[in-house]
Amino acid sequence: EENGHQNKKLKSDADEEDAEDQNKKTPKRKIVLLMAYSGKGYHGMQRNVGSSQFKTIEDDLVCALVQSGCIPENHGEDMKKMSFQRCARTDKGVSAAGQIVSLKVRLIDDILEKINNHLPSHIRILGLKRVTGGFNSKNKCDARTYSYMLPTFAFAHKDHDGQEELYRLDRETLERVNQLLACYKGTHNFHNFTSQKGPRDPSAKRYIMEMYCGEPFVRENMEFAVIQVKGQSFMMHQIRKMIGLVIAVVKGYAAESIMERSWGEEKVDVPKAPGLGLVLERVHFEKYNRRFGNDGLHEPLEWTEEEEKIAVFKEQYIYPTIINTEREEKSMANWLKTLPIHDFNSSAVEMQTNNKNSK
Repeated sequence: EENGHQNKKLKSDADEEDAEDQNKKTPKRKIVLLMAYSGKGYHGMQRNVGSSQFKTIEDDLVCALVQSGCIPENHGEDMKKMSFQRCARTDKGVSAAGQIVSLKVRLIDDILEKINNHLPSHIRILGLKRVTGGFNSKNKCDARTYSYMLPTFAFAHKDHDGQEELYRLDRETLERVNQLLACYKGTHNFHNFTSQKGPRDPSAKRYIMEMYCGEPFVRENMEFAVIQVKGQSFMMHQIRKMIGLVIAVVKGYAAESIMERSWGEEKVDVPKAPGLGLVLERVHFEKYNRRFGNDGLHEPLEWTEEEEKIAVFKEQYIYPTIINTEREEKSMANWLKTLPIHDFNSSAVEMQTNNKNSK
């Protein structure tokens, strides 16, 4: 009995030594992970170290990386040690079907399976690729594509009477929506579409490649449509405000001329659509792919083989969350009630003049 106990002890010591040897044998490599997640209940993607009350997607990801043995525990506490970089900081409640993070990990066997085993089912790692040592997913990204899923009654004219759930988008209204969304294409000063920039801040200028609304479809007796937008990069709340302003125009609260005005220097009251329907669809690395994609050492950062897994994840976790939350919490319906409160006519200059006159 005594000997048996002794043997067990020696065995556990040997296991620890084996694990250490294994770690030395598996050097760290720079990789990217393709991530999909449903953002409901999370305070966005980016981790706030030291702030445990606001749970983020990266909190769960880092835990899974440590538990699966890909990174040492101290790298979880200081993410710079693993050169961690996310491609896009998604806001509170926003989901992703094609988020990319770059980091250095130990390339252990069955790495994806092991990471996913330590993640909740609404966060999945769908793919992995090796990248160049200096790769940074944020800096090397040329463009990002987002989608925004919304119930089509958002486009019903403000004087429209009838049940929201029974509303169906007609061809004429869809064409008007697309005509307005197309106005965003090109480079504009979007300082009115975020709270973070002044009118003369050069970084408020952003380039939009495409923006359109697809054909409507019915889910659980409610009609929805998906708006797609591709741009170089977006500021906080920019997409939600771009969509919010188009809704205000289509519903008849604001004149079409407000869009041109919003790119000028004056302050314009731009409403911000709910975060619920926003999804980071994919991120683009066209320059990187041209330079390194076919160099014989690295693969292009394209995910054609993972497309099916992405589609399944969206059907299983992202769309049902958007639809059920909309039905239960009525986020779009409640937000639409706030549109009449906005002042779409007077500019900041007019408001100041009025204030002086009233004094």
